[in-house]
Amino acid sequence: MSQHIHKIRVWDLPTRLFHWALVAAVVGLAITGTIGGNAMVWHFRFGFSVLTLLLFRIVWGLVGGRWSRFGAFIYSPASVINYLKGKGKPEHGIGHNPIGAGSVFAMLGFLLAQVGTGLLSDDEIAFAGPLTRFVSNATVGLATDYHKNIGKWIVLALVVLHIAAIAFYLWRKHNLVGAMLHGDKELVAAAPASRDDTASRLLALGVLLVCAAGVYWISSLGAPAF
Repeated sequence: MSQHIHKIRVWDLPTRLFHWALVAAVVGLAITGTIGGNAMVWHFRFGFSVLTLLLFRIVWGLVGGRWSRFGAFIYSPASVINYLKGKGKPEHGIGHNPIGAGSVFAMLGFLLAQVGTGLLSDDEIAFAGPLTRFVSNATVGLATDYHKNIGKWIVLALVVLHIAAIAFYLWRKHNLVGAMLHGDKELVAAAPASRDDTASRLLALGVLLVCAAGVYWISSLGAPAF
C-alpha cells in the first residue's frame, strides 16, 4: 500500500529571500574583496547588506515561520549524538536537522564576526570601517588582521562545507535546494506548516526596513555611504 504524502510549507518566503540574497551578497563580498582598489566601495556596500540580512535573520529567528525559528532547530548534545548514530527523530527531516542546524549557527556567527571586524578594519590606504574612530589602533589592527587573514578563510570553508552537504543530500535523493526555492517539502508524516501569509510577509518587510535603517546609520558614522 502506497504511503500518503503530505506537502507542507516549511520555508516561508522571507526566509527563502534571505537565503538567496545572502548568497548573492557573500559572493559579492568575496569578489570585491579579492579585486580590492576601487571595488572596495562595493565591498563596503555588500558588507552593509550582509549585516542587514544577518540582523533580519536574528529577529526572524524569533518571530518568523514555524521552521525558521531558532527554537525549531536548537538541539541538545544528546539529540546531535543520537542523530549521528542514525537514531534521529521524524522532525529532524522537516526543517534543519542537527547537523544542518550547527551549520546555520556557525555560518551566522562567523559572518557576524566577519562583518563586525570589517566595521573596525582599516586598509591604511583609502578605506576604513565606520567604527574605527571609536576604538584604539591596537583594536583596529586586530580586527583588520582577523578580517583579512582569518575570518574570510573560515567563511570560505563553511561555504564549501555547505555546498558539499547540499551535494551529499542531493545524492541521497533529498533536494534541499528545491525546498529553499519553492518552500515546500513532501513528508510521509503530517507536520505543522510555517506561517507564510500576507501578514507575516509584511511583518518581515517591516523588520528588514528597521534593520536596514540601523545599518545605514552605522554606515554614516564614517564609512563610504551606500
